[in-house]
Amino acid sequence: MNNAIKEEVKEIKGILGRIKRRDLKGNTGQAIKNSTYQITTTIVSKVGSLLFTIILARILLPELYGLYGLTLSAILLFTIFSDLGVGAAITTFMSKKLAGKNISSAKGYYLYFRKIKIILFLITAISLAILSYPLAVYYYKKPIFLALLIGILYLLANLSIGFFIQIFHAKNNFKIPLIKEIIIQSLRLIIVPISIILFAKKLSVSATISLIILTLSLTYFIASTFLFFKLNYFKDIKPKQLTKKEKSTIWKFVIPLSAIALSGTFFGNIDMFMLGGFIEDSTFIGYYFAAFGLIGSAAAILSFSSISLLPIFSKLKGDRLEQGFKKTIRLTLLISISAAIFTFVFAKIIIKIPGPSFSPAVHILEIFSLILISAPLIALYTTYYISQKYTKKFAIILFASTLLNIALNYILITALLPYGMMQATYGACIATIISRYLNLAGLIIFKKKR
Repeated sequence: MNNAIKEEVKEIKGILGRIKRRDLKGNTGQAIKNSTYQITTTIVSKVGSLLFTIILARILLPELYGLYGLTLSAILLFTIFSDLGVGAAITTFMSKKLAGKNISSAKGYYLYFRKIKIILFLITAISLAILSYPLAVYYYKKPIFLALLIGILYLLANLSIGFFIQIFHAKNNFKIPLIKEIIIQSLRLIIVPISIILFAKKLSVSATISLIILTLSLTYFIASTFLFFKLNYFKDIKPKQLTKKEKSTIWKFVIPLSAIALSGTFFGNIDMFMLGGFIEDSTFIGYYFAAFGLIGSAAAILSFSSISLLPIFSKLKGDRLEQGFKKTIRLTLLISISAAIFTFVFAKIIIKIPGPSFSPAVHILEIFSLILISAPLIALYTTYYISQKYTKKFAIILFASTLLNIALNYILITALLPYGMMQATYGACIATIISRYLNLAGLIIFKKKR
């Protein structure tokens, strides 16, 4: 155990020394550079999201913020159907061809994946266009029909960014994605609030929510345009057509990932989807969305270390893997419990950051403080499962957790709704907490039985 610790400390010192000397040559240097860019990108993304949550909530106040959150969550449910694991396939298959300098084959994969992405987008966009009206009018019963329609532009912008980013990752270029993230976070912190301040007073509620989705889409399109002009790698390269066997291999890879992607998206958004259908007053949805936004951003920042551990866990086996994993768990648990206690104790102060009008959400934030313990641990176990290629087990756990999440949300929201909309909102909070801890329990139990 002590020898393992000494070796890891020595390795960390070596990495820091190489960074200090700017010696980033070879595979190790490339891995250090990529990890640094990736971690920085994650920090920029999560800190930017936290600031955006605070600014937007202060401007919109609970009712409008609730409608915005409801619209965005609904659009995000459709977003996953435009990817279905194809993004991971792009990085996996194209990186092998690019590493082997087989550029013509890489372009063949590029064109095939682009075709798949276009087809998926068209199917998703048509589905959203058809379902926008019944969702807004009959299910949610809220004025978000136009915003959901504009969500098609949001889908297109996100699809474009996701497609380009995966290609840059396949090329081992993590610097451009970082610049992209800085562009998105900077622009949306400027463009969206200014557009609301300038035009919101002149617009209806429906038009205001639509304006937010439109300006958000604009920021993503600007970032997508930047990526497009930076991606000139395949220019004047004649593509090599993929064989039936190569196409079959792609789909064998994509289909299991699709199950994980679908379950993960429903797991993360089903609470808002169900709240929107049962809660008439969007003010309470605003309370929920603001509290969850604050906790979610903080949890993501606490969980960012799991990204840097993926390549490390991938290389470790046996006792070294278990020792390293256990030490990471202990350290993460110490930090996350401290963060949860801090959030619970100071919830009355923290919830006022988005504005005094969100004060009634203090108990929601107190309940959600428990996520600060489960989320970083789930992220670590997820990294472990993926690094050791236990994707089938992971998919089963996530699928079961998603079904439980849906059932618990329905039971608790409907059971508590007769006592008031705030009580029903508490029901969604409790359902979310229980399902996340059951997910964590499943990950722990399956790991022990592997």
